[in-house]
Amino acid sequence: MKTDNVDYTTFTGWIDPPGDVRSALDEGVTCEVAVIGGGLAGMSTALRLAERGRDVVLLEAEFCGHGSASRNAGQVAGAPGGDIQLLSLLYPKRFPGIVRFAENSAHFLERLIERLDIDCGYEATGNVCAAVSRGQMGRVRRVTKLLRKAGADVELGTSEELGIPRGFLGGMRESVGGTMNPGQFSLGLRRALLDSGARVFEGTRVTEVTSAGDHTVIRTSGGQVRAKKAVLATNAFGGELAVTPKRLSVPIWVTEVETEPIDPERLASLGWTSRSGVVTQHNIMENYRLTSRGTIVFGVRRLQRGTSYPLPPRTADGAVVADLARAFERRFPALADVAAARAWGGWVAITPSWLPVAGTTREGVYYSAACNGHGLAQAPYAGSLIADLIVDGEQHGDLVTIWAKKPAFPRPMMMSPAGLRTIWTVDRFNDRINGSRRNALRGTAPVH
Repeated sequence: MKTDNVDYTTFTGWIDPPGDVRSALDEGVTCEVAVIGGGLAGMSTALRLAERGRDVVLLEAEFCGHGSASRNAGQVAGAPGGDIQLLSLLYPKRFPGIVRFAENSAHFLERLIERLDIDCGYEATGNVCAAVSRGQMGRVRRVTKLLRKAGADVELGTSEELGIPRGFLGGMRESVGGTMNPGQFSLGLRRALLDSGARVFEGTRVTEVTSAGDHTVIRTSGGQVRAKKAVLATNAFGGELAVTPKRLSVPIWVTEVETEPIDPERLASLGWTSRSGVVTQHNIMENYRLTSRGTIVFGVRRLQRGTSYPLPPRTADGAVVADLARAFERRFPALADVAAARAWGGWVAITPSWLPVAGTTREGVYYSAACNGHGLAQAPYAGSLIADLIVDGEQHGDLVTIWAKKPAFPRPMMMSPAGLRTIWTVDRFNDRINGSRRNALRGTAPVH
């Protein structure tokens, strides 16, 4: 794959920035509920509160949808993120609830798209956890068994049976979920929020959150908000505020790449009849999906950890893009001559447990971190559930499942820069071993 003329965009490859950014806060205001952060969780929380008649203010440092809300691969997952086998082993009692939360999140998102009439090209194709080796296929079978036992709607099959490219041996399709243009979705959600009764201040970076008796005071560079209740919806940027629970999540930079438009006949020859999104069973996944503009978006494979706050603005790393391009050639050898057109990235949040989580801080501020690579559906759902809790005073069963009784979290395992490099090295070693075995069977030279 050619990577000579890649456009390294500083925003996202899905959309252009909105042209109607709202004014920053420049005075003192009061409200019932203040929401900090204008990503999917924050916008959904504020919209739900406004729809239920609450006086709500939302504060966003850039513009709503600026972060991972619009930068992800657009694959709406219907199953939990992380290592399913490990999660089932570590959390046997909670696991069925986490599976239900994931599926209900996808259904919630589908209803939200329909209710708000958001044109984001959503296709209810499901996504396939795909295998590129016999070892990964064995892992897929074990994961399928665990998810079925927990009540998930999943289907096991070969690549032909699942309608995915023949470069994959087979896999497990999550029947719930699909693909969309996440940039268009975030713009649609933003428009619904701006049209609601919520007061939205963009270009407003929060500097401090403190308790003042029965109120929360939120200070910004230009003003302050005094609210009865507050919601922290800052995703990977939470560590920039002292009020965020320590070790709530780790900020991780994730990269996505899009090809140039591909001839329809060449795409048809891949056997990708289901149009399902595909994620591999590596320790750090590779993701692949078709788009409505005749391209393939692919990414991840290597995670880069943020090491200090505030998180710096950045573009995709050329070495990571080249590594992703090599993987693309292996999965789609017939498209090896296709060029990469653009690349982008974004900061996502990974929790120490790899589970979605919500709760309240010691200062009484609500928060959620329903991400771990699956935030496209889970973040809006968790945000809406928190809004309902604020209004009704009662927790939905799915919110109970992810609720943390105390804002205390362990140190994240293997999330150091060195740990992430080690995981990537193990994945590449396994790729070489599996590639050598396949080539030995075919009588060809190994590919490195």
